[in-house]
Amino acid sequence: MAPILPESVEELRATGNQSFRNGQFAEAATLYSRALRMLQEQGSSDPEKESVLYSNRAACHLKDGNCTDCIKDCTSALALVPFSMKPLLRRASAYEALEKYPLAYVDYVTVLQIDDSVTSALEGSSRMTRTLMDSFGPEWRLKLPSIPLVPVSSQKRWECLPLENHKETSKSKSKETTTAKSRVPSAGDVERARALKEEGNELVKKGNHKQAIEKYSESLWFSNLESATYSNRALCHLQLKQFQEAVKDCTEALRLDGKNVKAFYRRAQAYKALKDFRSSFADINSLLEIEPRNGPARKLRQEVNRSLN
Repeated sequence: MAPILPESVEELRATGNQSFRNGQFAEAATLYSRALRMLQEQGSSDPEKESVLYSNRAACHLKDGNCTDCIKDCTSALALVPFSMKPLLRRASAYEALEKYPLAYVDYVTVLQIDDSVTSALEGSSRMTRTLMDSFGPEWRLKLPSIPLVPVSSQKRWECLPLENHKETSKSKSKETTTAKSRVPSAGDVERARALKEEGNELVKKGNHKQAIEKYSESLWFSNLESATYSNRALCHLQLKQFQEAVKDCTEALRLDGKNVKAFYRRAQAYKALKDFRSSFADINSLLEIEPRNGPARKLRQEVNRSLN
């Protein structure tokens, strides 16, 4: 008896997923193609479903070494649902395999804007940075296409997407932080970190706080031993009203340098915004022990004191 063929888009996709898991990538790609045709013939507008099918087929192409078609399918998936993580990661891998390193770098860094704990994107952006620096020298960033700014609305979409085919290598933020802390940066890493921090500083001067966070985060991946990088990123979080993140960065800055005045001040500001006035007051007092004549800190203490009373 002949096997019963799948009769719906969902069945075709599920069968394709099973074929993929079994290592039958060409068969899986054929099933995803049939599902796409069926979906398009139905005329129903379901960009999420269609995007996933393109992304799944792209994964098959990538496994079979067909990087050109992988890139095409990922681009189609992203046209339907911009800033989806899996198509970005798969396209980055394909660009990297084709030695299109600037384009791979852009996709990896775009993923890090969505979630900065994705290990494959962190490692990919680091590889691309080293490769581009070796190829183009200190001016390597001038060779890059523009990096898209990911809107806040897209930054956590990946958590809601269904799991398809295989998991991308991503770890929790806490595990990523532990890994970074255990890593001893080389002299080259420290130099790259400093250069990236300076780029972040320039973006802050221009008011580009989201892009500056990206640069500081990349800097911290190379070396997380400089207190100022954390306190500078905290400033950006404050400007974007991301107060919990600002507190975390200031705390890390103070772990590295217990006399970082800016970290005390910015954490006090964040605590004040979070209405944790006691913690804010304590930080201001710690700051004033270091710099008794610090005018902004004195003013902030008066404001916080009024809230406490």
